[in-house]
Amino acid sequence: MYYIKIYKNNFYINGNVNITGSKSESNRFLILKALYPDIIELENISNSDDTFILKKALFSKKKLINIKHSGTAMRFLTAFFSIKENREVILTGSYRMQERPISILVETIKKLGGNVFYEKKNGYPPLRIIGQKLLGGEINIDANISSQYISALMLIASKFENGLKIYLSNKITSISYIKMTLKVLKKLGINVLWNKNIIYIKNIKFKKKIKIIIESDWSSASYYYSLVALSKTADLNLKFFNKKNIQGDSIISNIYENFFNVKTLFKNNEINLKKLIDIDLNSIDIDLNSTPDIAQTIVVTCTGLKIKCVLRGLETLKIKETDRLNALKNELSKLGVKSIITNSSIELFHINEIKKKEIYISTYDDHRMAMSFSTLGIRYPISILNYNVVSKSYPNFWVDLKSIGFFLKKNKI
Repeated sequence: MYYIKIYKNNFYINGNVNITGSKSESNRFLILKALYPDIIELENISNSDDTFILKKALFSKKKLINIKHSGTAMRFLTAFFSIKENREVILTGSYRMQERPISILVETIKKLGGNVFYEKKNGYPPLRIIGQKLLGGEINIDANISSQYISALMLIASKFENGLKIYLSNKITSISYIKMTLKVLKKLGINVLWNKNIIYIKNIKFKKKIKIIIESDWSSASYYYSLVALSKTADLNLKFFNKKNIQGDSIISNIYENFFNVKTLFKNNEINLKKLIDIDLNSIDIDLNSTPDIAQTIVVTCTGLKIKCVLRGLETLKIKETDRLNALKNELSKLGVKSIITNSSIELFHINEIKKKEIYISTYDDHRMAMSFSTLGIRYPISILNYNVVSKSYPNFWVDLKSIGFFLKKNKI
């Protein structure tokens, strides 16, 4: 088994890092570009594996399409292929992907008249999808499971002759990602109305071409916020970011300023991160229901700073690339951290001094496990197993860490 050991000879962070386009934005715009190929032009697309897999699938002529670990691709493509007339596909993925539920989206598409069938186990991929023209109408969907089900429907809704009215039931989870989808549609001039628990999207006939420049990825930026928080002093520039953005994970700038004394300065198309005075904080309590993907970053920051924490609103983490709450608990225990997890929260209540000389962090085929725990390398050497998993969202991560003064040693156990 291969690993990468990360360490630094000082506690200072400075330099410049260029982060490519947002994976979340790229994947949404790619679906829309495939629906309207002669209308939309895209720049600064993400170089992540997830985006590459989605793009390849959209232009594939094969019947069998394997999206591997990409949950976004599975949800978005299920909706996309359901309206591709005269096209039949088998949509499958990795072993873990075939354990991730998708029945809510599939049954909703069926209610709209779609032909989607389970090839193996009811409620789970792989799926056989026979595309046809759908007229749209009205549907109800549980908003408490995955925002990607709702986004998948929103992205194809403007193709429905009668548009689509979506009634959201129960508490809306990861609402920032639904808002991102709404803003993506509005950027293209698609008429979207959202009033309380009802989203209404009208059919559109485009009249002119549209050029979109995709902003860099705030989820990827979160690991640098963690590094700056764990440093003694820092002066770090990240490109290309704007104060006005459509990514929910940009809330990371407010969280890290309020709790960890990391200041964000916006200038032109970049952000400058500076570490203010050391914090004097015993514990934090944050609800991340709108932005659960930054939970691992915050947990690791608290571990490095020995701050007790409670993070809530994390019910979707159990159906991600891995069960992220169990994965966090397992790996934190290697660092002397005692934690309690529920179906929707994690609490760090005791953090010991690190006594082990060699700490190997398992990644569970989860890119965010690898990148979030790697930030501890500024405090003490840490080794990340299966380190290439970062390519799912941020292929240049290890190169960029090296560019700001980290030492990386690749080896085999």
